[in-house]
Amino acid sequence: MWRSGTGETATIFYEDFTIGREFDLGSTTVDDTEMRGFAGRFDPQWYHLDDELAAAGSFGAVTASGWFTASLFMRMYTDAVLSRAAADASPGLEELRWLAPVYAGDELTGRLTVLDRSPSQSRPGLGTVKLSGVLAAANRETAVLSMRFRGWFGMRGPQRT
Repeated sequence: MWRSGTGETATIFYEDFTIGREFDLGSTTVDDTEMRGFAGRFDPQWYHLDDELAAAGSFGAVTASGWFTASLFMRMYTDAVLSRAAADASPGLEELRWLAPVYAGDELTGRLTVLDRSPSQSRPGLGTVKLSGVLAAANRETAVLSMRFRGWFGMRGPQRT
């Protein structure tokens, strides 16, 4: 039996990732404490931490680290898709763009689109799926992050524990 990315029994397989299919990743609200905690630990730049300097900067307030925003996307993707999919691993990210600043309190909505897919030539029972992900700030109706990446997903036939 294939396991999902979170260890449960998988219900979404390679065959379900048809080109053009979209997955709604739901929404999340950017928490100020989490945003600043991440920046303090991993991206301690003034525009992510210092209210006074950030207010005078180009974005007018403290903004989330792009890496924090990408982490929010990953959580949404895991909750909405990987928690149910026969996910094996990811061979990598092809493009990551930070399109607009993200602020504490922003409600971010996510969408995942299947761009392409092909059976693995070297790993029978797996297929590679090329995906596009977008996060948008609902309150500003603007995309804040876009990415293209690939994932390996199990096919229905082979069994795996």
